[in-house]
Amino acid sequence: MKRDPIYVETKMHTSLERVWEFTQTPEMHQEWDLRFNRIEYLPKETEDAPQHFLYETQIGFGVRVSGKGKSTGTHSKETGESTSALKFWSDEPVSLIKTGSGYWKYIPENGGVKFLTWYDYQTRHGFFGQLTDKFLFRPLIGWATAWSFDALKMWLERGQHPRLSKKLLLVLLLSNFLIALTWLYHGIVPKLMYMETGELEMLTASGMFTGFEKEGVYAAGIAEILFGLAFLFFGRWRLLHWLNIVALLALGIIALFAKYEVYLAPFNPATTSFGVIGLSVIVLSLLKYIPSAAHCKRKPGRK
Repeated sequence: MKRDPIYVETKMHTSLERVWEFTQTPEMHQEWDLRFNRIEYLPKETEDAPQHFLYETQIGFGVRVSGKGKSTGTHSKETGESTSALKFWSDEPVSLIKTGSGYWKYIPENGGVKFLTWYDYQTRHGFFGQLTDKFLFRPLIGWATAWSFDALKMWLERGQHPRLSKKLLLVLLLSNFLIALTWLYHGIVPKLMYMETGELEMLTASGMFTGFEKEGVYAAGIAEILFGLAFLFFGRWRLLHWLNIVALLALGIIALFAKYEVYLAPFNPATTSFGVIGLSVIVLSLLKYIPSAAHCKRKPGRK
C-alpha cells in the first residue's frame, strides 16, 4: 500500500543555536512535541558512539507506547546548515510503528532558521496495520508533528510555553464540541424527532413556509445538523464562528416575534444562545494564540 513520508517545514525567527538547543535537549523536546510524553537519553559507551534514547507516548486510557532510537549522525556545512539523522523502533505489539528513520534539518535564512523534518516508518500487523496507518495514524501523526512545530515556533518567538498552547488547544476543542453538540441536539431532537413539542407551532406562528410547515422544520433541522458538524471539522474558521453568532441572534429575534412566551420558560432560547455565543467569542479571541498545523508546509516546495 503506497504511503507518503511525513514532511513538515516552518521558519522560525530566532537563532539556529536556540532551535538546536530546544530540539536536541530531551527535557525541552518533550515539552513541545505532542508525539512524546517522555524522552530520555541513554549513557554512551564511548564519546563517539551513537546517542541512544528511549521514548514514551501515552495514547489514552492508561495505555503507553514506548520505543527506542539512536542518532545516526549529524552533519554541518560551511553555510551553517545542519542535519541530524536518526532511527527509531518499537518491540511492543501495541505500537503500530515497527521501525523507522528520518532527519531534522536546520537551514539559516535571513532573519531566522528554516526548520524541517522528513521521516517514514514500517508498520506491523500486516494489511490491517497498513490500512489503519494510511487512513488514521499517518494523518494524525503528521498533524501532531506540524502542530508541535508551530508550538515550538511560538515558544521561541513569543515565549509562549507549550504547556499553555496545549491547554488552549483543549479549550478550542471543547468549545467547538459544545457548539456542535448544541446545534446537533436542536437539529435532531426538537426538529426531526419531536417537532410537535413546539418547533412546528413556532414556525406556523411566524408565517413562514405557509402550508409547508413540516417540510420547513425538517429543512431547518438538517441545516442545523450540517452546521453543527462543521464545528467538528472546521472549528478554526473565523467565519464559521461569526456565522454562529449572527445565526443565534437572528433565530432569537425570530423566536421573540413568533412566540415571545418561550423566553419565559426555564432553559429558554436566551440562556442557550448566550452561552453558545460566548463560546464563539472565546474561540475568536484565542485563535491567534493557538498553534496550528496549517501554519507549516506539509510538502517539499509547497506552501
